[in-house]
Amino acid sequence: MRFLVTGTAGFIGFHVANRLLDEGHEVVGLDGFTDYYDVTLKERRESLLRARNGYFGERVMLEDFSRLEAIWREQQFDVVIHLAGQAGVRYSLENPRTYIDSNVTGTFNLLELARARPVRHFMLASTSSVYGANEKIPFCETDHADHPMTLYAATKKATELMSHSYAHLFNIPVTAFRFFTIYGPWGRPDMAFFKFTRSILNGDPIDVYNNGDMRRDFTYIGDLVEAIWRLQSLAPPLPLDRPQTGNSGDTVSPQAPWRVVNIGGGSPVALMDFIGAIEKACGRKANCNFMPMQPGDVPQTFASADLLMELTGYKPSTTLQSGISEFVAWYRDYYGI
Repeated sequence: MRFLVTGTAGFIGFHVANRLLDEGHEVVGLDGFTDYYDVTLKERRESLLRARNGYFGERVMLEDFSRLEAIWREQQFDVVIHLAGQAGVRYSLENPRTYIDSNVTGTFNLLELARARPVRHFMLASTSSVYGANEKIPFCETDHADHPMTLYAATKKATELMSHSYAHLFNIPVTAFRFFTIYGPWGRPDMAFFKFTRSILNGDPIDVYNNGDMRRDFTYIGDLVEAIWRLQSLAPPLPLDRPQTGNSGDTVSPQAPWRVVNIGGGSPVALMDFIGAIEKACGRKANCNFMPMQPGDVPQTFASADLLMELTGYKPSTTLQSGISEFVAWYRDYYGI
């Protein structure tokens, strides 16, 4: 099959594209190479993909509809895995417009193209941030997610709603998946696990927000990729094609071939234990600079993995220490430490 994957020079897109190529598929990768973080890292990921048979990369911004349309017109895609977008909770306080341009307009452009030339399955990256400060745990896909704490979360929830309307109006099978704090080799330098590792190895202090009183449902990149791989073959059925009985916990829409699925292990970890895992892998202690909670942050994320398990027979299982050790080993190798 031929997959369109957006964000292939990014952390998650790079790993997903590699998995699809490993499985023998063709991948057309799109990326805008924005300078939100070190472009050199993006260039390195892309160069590794370009060296592989079956990969074709295009440098394009998702806001550029005419370029996207030209690419779409030249190809026939079976599945779209839309991973590109402006990420980062705190950065949305500094540069909110880029979230509208990239996440909302970019996703709209892709949905319009899928409307014109339908695909077998349109997969859309969302985030656990849509749950906001929900106090009910674990976070379940059927919970209300109507009170975003940041514009980043608001744009991701908007793309979920947009994709549902397109699924309903034009019978485009859509799966939106909500990520829970992804980490691992080739990660983003703006993320905590990357910044903590860099600072600990350099002997610099690390900023620890909410005085360390936070918990996150960390998900190793390999587990995320496995879940996406399994979900891509499970396009939601049209309402008329569904059996009369089924899983009452499924989020498949009664009006459209659309569902939303958490991708997380359901095992939140205290922030200080997370830092401890990095210290162990680095062989050095952290110098912690304890800080108050930052605007837009939430004290805890906790995924229900029940639906993912029901649909795929799989849920993330990589231990934190194992995953962190893999990242630190990659970091040392990449930066020659």
